Amino acid sequence: MSRSGRPGVPQRLPVALGLLTVVVGSTALTLGLPARDPYLAAGDSTTGSYLATRADGDQAAAALLAGPYRERPGPPVAASRGGRTGGGATAALPASRPTVAVPAAPSPAIGALFSPGDDGDPAHHCTASVVHSPDADLIATAAHCVHDGGFRTRLVFVPGLHDAIAPYGLWVPTRIHVDPRWISDRDPDHDVAFLRVRRAGQGGGRIEDLTGAERIRFGAPAGSPALLTGYPADRDAPVSCRRTAEAQGPAQLRFDCPGFPNGTSGGPWLTDLDPATGTGALIGVIGGLDEGGDDFVSYSSRFGADVAGLYRRATAEPGPAPGVRPRATPRS
Repeated sequence: MSRSGRPGVPQRLPVALGLLTVVVGSTALTLGLPARDPYLAAGDSTTGSYLATRADGDQAAAALLAGPYRERPGPPVAASRGGRTGGGATAALPASRPTVAVPAAPSPAIGALFSPGDDGDPAHHCTASVVHSPDADLIATAAHCVHDGGFRTRLVFVPGLHDAIAPYGLWVPTRIHVDPRWISDRDPDHDVAFLRVRRAGQGGGRIEDLTGAERIRFGAPAGSPALLTGYPADRDAPVSCRRTAEAQGPAQLRFDCPGFPNGTSGGPWLTDLDPATGTGALIGVIGGLDEGGDDFVSYSSRFGADVAGLYRRATAEPGPAPGVRPRATPRS
C-alpha cells in the first residue's frame, strides 16, 4: 500500500541542490545533489530527544506571522477541560453516515503543525493535539512529522486554527521526544512523538490552561468507537470521521474512513468524548503503517507499553534552559 496521502514534511529537499563535479574521461560534468536541509538537527539518537533553541522557535513563529496568519484571542475554555479527573460522563460515538471525513468545528486542543522555511510557504504539514501532563505543556503527533532524517528545528503548533486565525497563540517546542527505534529504522510501530511546548515570543503561560487537553490512554482494546480529526494541508479547518478503531496486527490500529489527505498525519484518535468539554481519551495518532495510510484507510501505532514509556520520559524531563541544545552527534 502506498502512502499517497500524508507527507511528514514540506517538499523542500528536492529543490535545495548542491553541486558535484565529476570527470568522465576528459569531460567534466556538474551534477545537482540534494543539499543538507538547514532545518534538521541530529539531536540525541540514543535517547530519541532534541532540545530546541529559543531562536529557532521564535523565528519559525515569525515566519507564520509574516504570512496570512494572525493571533486573535478565542473564546475561553472551561476549566474542566483537559481530563484532569477523567471521571466525567462520556458521549456515544455513532459511526459517520456516509463513512467519509467531513468538515468539523475546530477544537481548542487540536491544531495544525507547521514547519515553515525561508521559501515563503507557511503551509501546515501535520496535525497535533494537546495531551494532559503534569506540567500542562505537552502535545502529541506522529514521529514522522517531527523527525525525518533529523529533528525538525522549526516547528509551530497552532491549536484551534481556523480562517488563518490562531485563537490560542503560536506554540513552539522546547523538547521533542521520539522512540530511538524510529530514528534508527523508521519502525512504523513507533511512529509517535511527544513535544513539550512554550508560547512563542511570550513568557509564562501553559498551553493546557488555555486549550484544555485530551486524556491519554494506554492499552486500549481494539474495537472501540473512535473519532479521528486532522487538518488537511490545503485548508485551515479540520475534518473528522467517527468509526471503529480495529486491530491491524498486535502493534497497529486501523480506521476505515476515506477523506484524510495530506496534512492529517498526527491527528488524534479519540474515544470516550466528554460532551461538556469535547475532549476525549487519546488512543492513537494518524501514523504507523505507510506513515499513516492512504486515501481510504488510516493507521496508528498502538499505545502500549513502549508509548507509555515514551510519555513518561517526555513528562519526566526537566524544562530546558533557553538556547541550550543536548549533546549530539554531528549532522551527516
